[in-house]
Amino acid sequence: MTLENYVKKHDYLICVDSDGCAMDTMNIKHFRCFGPCMVEEWGLEEWKDAILTRWNEINLFTMTRGINRFKGLGMALREINDSYTKIEDIEVLEKWVAEAKELSNGAIEKYLETTDSIVLRKALSWSKKVNLSIDELSFDEKKPYVGVLEGLSFAHDKADIAIVSSANYEAVIDEWDYYKLLDHVDIVMAQNVGSKAYCIAELIKKGYDLDKVLMTGDAPGDLDAANKNNVFYFPILVNKEKESWDEFKDEAVNRLLDGTYAGEYQDKKVKEFKENLK
Repeated sequence: MTLENYVKKHDYLICVDSDGCAMDTMNIKHFRCFGPCMVEEWGLEEWKDAILTRWNEINLFTMTRGINRFKGLGMALREINDSYTKIEDIEVLEKWVAEAKELSNGAIEKYLETTDSIVLRKALSWSKKVNLSIDELSFDEKKPYVGVLEGLSFAHDKADIAIVSSANYEAVIDEWDYYKLLDHVDIVMAQNVGSKAYCIAELIKKGYDLDKVLMTGDAPGDLDAANKNNVFYFPILVNKEKESWDEFKDEAVNRLLDGTYAGEYQDKKVKEFKENLK
């Protein structure tokens, strides 16, 4: 199902992030794939331990958790440039990240058709290596959190379900399909479509009222995407994922449906989210 031919079925829409929200994949992908591939691509072995620690802080354990891979790369390489060794063309990457409508492999490839850049060529090489490295992880290492299947199955009877993720599209499809989660999804919108805020905005245009749309995520970018579209946000709390998915099924979905999500409950969930991730 593509955005162009997507048709609204229910009055309610629930958007769900993938990595770190529905799928227990954030840590392993960054520990084993993203960080090590960056060290290899830019020859940073001399400072490997410190750089990998900082990469994980940026992408997993602070308020930039879940940031787009190229934004995270730009932040990390800027710090590396300033603290360890010069990164050629770093300003070009930062400018592209700041201005590009889409941050993906395809977008870099299109840019490189007209303008050459060492750092963007290396960023594309890094990103492709990351994807290959992720593909090599076994499905036993990329499982959904406990409660995800039950939560989505329950919600799908009452609402349209959209995956809204900044992850690689093919990886999302493979992982969700393997665990039969796609049976409870109406549309998949990943890195190749655009930002999460853009994806939610385009879905809203299909005819949903704002007070009938919920974004479910684990990272500040998910909350920001919800806020930019004036829709509700339900957090999957880091290290409390099972409890979060239980609450999603037992309370959050029902509150969305009966009109009691706004106000006190929404404020409580946002406060819990911010206090859990610092």
